[in-house]
Formats: sequence, C-alpha cells, structure tokens
Amino acid sequence: MYDLGFKTFPWRRFRDFISPKAVRFTMLKEILEESALDYRILEIGGNRHFFIAPPHREEFPRRLPAILVAHYDRADGSPGANDNSASVFLILEAAVKLWEKGVQNWIIIFTDKEELRTGESIREQGSYSLAVRLKSLKMEHARIFNFDACGTGDTLVISTTLEYLLKRERSGERLRESVAELRKMALDTARNLGMAKVLLAPTPFSDDAGFFSAGLAAQTITVLPSSECMQLVAELRKNQNFAEALISAELRQTNSRKSIPETWRCFNSPSDSHLRLTPENFRTIVRFAEALCTG
Repeated sequence: MYDLGFKTFPWRRFRDFISPKAVRFTMLKEILEESALDYRILEIGGNRHFFIAPPHREEFPRRLPAILVAHYDRADGSPGANDNSASVFLILEAAVKLWEKGVQNWIIIFTDKEELRTGESIREQGSYSLAVRLKSLKMEHARIFNFDACGTGDTLVISTTLEYLLKRERSGERLRESVAELRKMALDTARNLGMAKVLLAPTPFSDDAGFFSAGLAAQTITVLPSSECMQLVAELRKNQNFAEALISAELRQTNSRKSIPETWRCFNSPSDSHLRLTPENFRTIVRFAEALCTG
C-alpha cells in the first residue's frame, strides 16, 4: 500500500503536499473533498483548523469521543515530510477506515500553527486557542491524542513531556488525572495490538504544549527508529538535564543538540524530506489510531 511512488489515496498527493510551493491549506481541503469525508473548517484567532467527524455521528454520544490531532503546517524552508505531513496522511487514512467501518465516536482535527517563530509564546500556538474553544464546548474531558512526526522509525514513542510540565507548573489534580488516563489508554492500546516496540520518553514540544497551557491534556504520539531510541534512553539515564533539553527549543540549540535523536534534529530543516520516511511501518500507526477510537 505504501509504495515509495505514493500512488494510492491519499498518498498520491503527498509529494505535492511537501513541495516548496504547496499551499497546504488549499491542498488539504482538496484532499478531504476527494475523500468524501464530512469536514468543516473552524477559524480561531486567524488559524484555520479542519474538523472531520463521522457522517451520522450521534448527537449525544454515551462517552466523549476520541480526538486524533495532527498539525498540517510546517516550518519555513522545510519540506515537512515527517514533521508533520506523514502524520496528517496517516490519520486521514485512519479516518477513511473508521468511516468505512461505521465507527461513530471519533473526531479528527488537523491543526494550524503548531510551528512557532522565534519570540512567539506557547499561547500563540494554534492549539492553545483551539483548546479554549473545546473547553467552551464542554469537551475538556475528551480523549485527545496528538500525532506528530510518525513517519520515520519502527518504535512507538508515547510522550512523557506532560509529566515534566505537571511537575514544573503544579497543575490541578483533574489535569493530572487526565494525563494519567490518556497515558494508560495509549499503553493499553499498544499492548492489545501486540506492538512489541513501545517507549515512554520525553519528546519535543508539539500541540500538546498549547493544549496544556489552556488546561487540556493531549497525549503526544511519535515514532523513532529503534537504534535512536536506544541512544535516547542511554542519554536520559546519563544526563539528568537532557529531558529539559529535549522539551525546550532554546536548549536544543546548545551542546545537547548532538545527543538528540537524528530524526528530531532534522525537524524544521531541508533534511526533513520523503527520503527519510519508512513507509513499511505506516500500517502500524494507522492500526493504532483506529484502535484508539474503537477501544
């Protein structure tokens, strides 16, 4: 299915999506229209987010839906193949499969402005104002899973970044419980699928930072090659300050940069091209995304 020629839907649009001249909002809109999925565009604070839901979703579901999130913007000067185009296309494929199976209790959000420019604060991230809106809609207890950089590697990394934020900011008990619940759901889902390569580790900031600043928990999911995971674990054991370096964009520019996994060092650079992707592992991520919505 995941031919390096990217010939199947939605992957046949992938090369265009990561091209330097791509207008990604327009292209994603076209891809969604081709998919026949029901979607709407919600503009909040100048950012345009795509919402996708089942065509006949229950008006009053028995439990709040699983919300799968992936940002569709990219840093200037980068193809953005792994960060975060691959996740967008993987989640889009999961949406089509959920729709075909008649699964009801899910929402997918493709977010705008995850990437911040120098000097911008977390509260300027698109996910911050989005989280404020979700809270106003009584969605603060929704199960939010944020997929970022899921295109390179064979090991599922379930982020522990929010644990560091909880310690630093002494957030309330409800938010702490939500973080723990999401972590457990992710681990249980991976175990039920028989996924052998799973790692709990801190990861660079993603949309989870904006959600957290607004008081919502969002469990980030990413992927790394197993060799880089081994190096990451060794560095975390050796250097007690390394987790902070991973999380902080400023610290990642210091001497700790050379110890950061190569996949993450490629973010926001010309190196983040389709040549670094590992399509042979894509199906695992699609299955995981589907299972989060059906478990």
